[in-house]
Amino acid sequence: MSSAAPQITPEIVAEHGLTPEEYDRIVAAIGREPNRTELGIFSVMWSEHCSYKSSRIHLKKLPTKAPWVICGPGENAGVIDIGDGQAAIFKMESHNHPSYIEPYQGAATGVGGILRDVFTMGARPVANMNALRFGRPDHPKMRHLISGVVRGIGGYGNCVGVPTVGGEVNFHASYDGNILVNAMTVGVAEQDKIFYSAASGVGNPIVYVGSKTGRDGIHGATMASADFGEDSEEKRPTVQVGDPFTEKLLIEACLELMASDAIVAIQDMGAAGLTSSSVEMASKGGVGIRLDMDKVPQRETGMTAYEMMLSESQERMLMVLKPGKEAFAEAIFKKWELDFAVIGEVTEATEHGGRMVLVHHGETVCDIPLGPLADDAPVYDRPHEPTPPANALTDALDTQDVAADLLKLMGSPDIASRRWIWEQYDHMVGADTLQRPGGDAAVVRVHGTKKGLAISTDCTPRYCFADPVEGGKQAIAECWRNITAVGATPLATTDCMNFASPQNPRVMGQFVGCIEGMAQACTALDFPIVSGNVSLYNESKATGGGSAILPTPAIGGVGLLDDVDRMATIAFKGTGDIILLVGERHGQLGQSIWLRDVHGREGTEAGPPPRVDLDEEKRNGDFVRAAIQSGAITACHDVSDGGVAVAITEMALAGNIGAILDQPFEGSVAEAFFAEDQGLYVVTVRDAALGAFLSRAEASGVVVSHIGRTIGSRIIFELPKADYCVTLDALRSAHEGFFPALMDG
Repeated sequence: MSSAAPQITPEIVAEHGLTPEEYDRIVAAIGREPNRTELGIFSVMWSEHCSYKSSRIHLKKLPTKAPWVICGPGENAGVIDIGDGQAAIFKMESHNHPSYIEPYQGAATGVGGILRDVFTMGARPVANMNALRFGRPDHPKMRHLISGVVRGIGGYGNCVGVPTVGGEVNFHASYDGNILVNAMTVGVAEQDKIFYSAASGVGNPIVYVGSKTGRDGIHGATMASADFGEDSEEKRPTVQVGDPFTEKLLIEACLELMASDAIVAIQDMGAAGLTSSSVEMASKGGVGIRLDMDKVPQRETGMTAYEMMLSESQERMLMVLKPGKEAFAEAIFKKWELDFAVIGEVTEATEHGGRMVLVHHGETVCDIPLGPLADDAPVYDRPHEPTPPANALTDALDTQDVAADLLKLMGSPDIASRRWIWEQYDHMVGADTLQRPGGDAAVVRVHGTKKGLAISTDCTPRYCFADPVEGGKQAIAECWRNITAVGATPLATTDCMNFASPQNPRVMGQFVGCIEGMAQACTALDFPIVSGNVSLYNESKATGGGSAILPTPAIGGVGLLDDVDRMATIAFKGTGDIILLVGERHGQLGQSIWLRDVHGREGTEAGPPPRVDLDEEKRNGDFVRAAIQSGAITACHDVSDGGVAVAITEMALAGNIGAILDQPFEGSVAEAFFAEDQGLYVVTVRDAALGAFLSRAEASGVVVSHIGRTIGSRIIFELPKADYCVTLDALRSAHEGFFPALMDG
């Protein structure tokens, strides 16, 4: 070992995000003081972003198995069986801190990273989604952040040739100082060509492919595991820089090599770059690893081993090849004009596991055991406090003008059309997108077949804040419901757990509560979680920041349509169709958008969120899915933000056909039309199909209410005390106007 390394001081330890106790564990694990390179490697591998040290014990509570699950959490992405020898491979990841610091590159490299997680397992990416959370629209920094994030997502996804087919956007003051950018990718692979990351075969060559290594992104994983202070702008060098054109070449080169038998193991270089990829491959395989840092392709001069191991330069992969396949593989990557270098070899495991040995300029600059870096990383059971139950709403709030309130909601930040966003994304590239943004779930054809993948991202953070258990249940249930509403069978989910500091017992209680609710819903709905990501310390101490974010367990789900010709959409199809509500109304106004945007009540003043009855959820969803498959339903939309009135209006705007509505509900007008009761679907049927539809509903134990008919070009409320009316033109103007006015203002 080099004797010229600087002494490790308590200040250096703190700069690496390690506690004194964790440093003592490192010394005990390796039997001596680490040098700076070794300390850097431990710091990123023991960061929250890589080790899940505060969340791991709770994540184990989530259901991860089902007969159709091929690979659950632990690999680059989850894998599910979609029939005919094919698999869907998918995952969602966060890129929150980088996107706040440098929104364009932060969002762009978030897309690039999640694409690599999917194609590293042998899948061709077929769809991108995203879940975005911004602060108050009138916050002085928000237009810059929205513009940069949207351009970054579009710029990367459009160039790499993978359609961005949908997502979600919320606004809330809690995200003023810490926005959330969660990216999801879905790919399709043949089941006999799925690749995993466990290294094996002593002496097998370790190969680096893709772009050269630079100094961008150093300490990115550590930065993502800390909150923001006043110095967030100074963290800009920790944000990676992406190149989607190189990523496109990398996808094609990797898939070409994967068609052969040359690869033993493969891992993308994501968070913590060369460190995490090499450590994870070796530790999963129970072997050691030796790297010659002089052979790492570098785009900057004078790089140290520390910089190379911690760099998060983009568009890079690490592989273990079969002996003798090096020249064959190199020819493929050179053809695609990508770097290729044999940088090391797999070594045998010792009595206590494998070791990581790094050599630079002829000197051993790192020699540490792999066990403490991965499986033996710290695990904390943080103190956690449950969220107190919200006080019930006791005052009799009602709408004074249901049409005026509807018009206001349709132009509100959380409900307004996202067209301004998704028109910047190429959502049709590949020619397999069957359902564009704006519906309940995106639908992408499995190329060359009649099958379709339905994809949705969902979470209602205000519910999670008011009641984490119910909020966690609702996030899973809404994703399941959105996939069901297009006629698909929901199969599995990925999650992105966005929370504030785990060292705050209240925040940790939110995390634990959301996990409990998610686990209940996953079990009841046969909707396991097969991959995911945890992003903690999402809070800001910077001036103007909103401190801790709302608890945001974003859920990305995938379902299967056996025949895309049976797919449902939200658009009304013709005038005279009967509008029905599937599911029982309860009139729960707590935490509703109507209560917040019309009456200014949110948080602790807005009561409990709507209750999720998982038995009712499954019963209603299974009935609706069967009705879609039988052709009985002409349009379908789930009820969520804004309640029944907003759901019907979205259907009307999508089909450019209005509706006349009555109120077959004993509660108030507001409870009938703006409550966000769960497990509900608005559907349309033709007169000839009504009798059979109602008979099947009764036999299934499902409540169905007649609430109106489709008509010309207005939404009319025929209520006992008065009639109210608003034109589709006025609703469309409000709905489509928010984002252009915000971004052009």
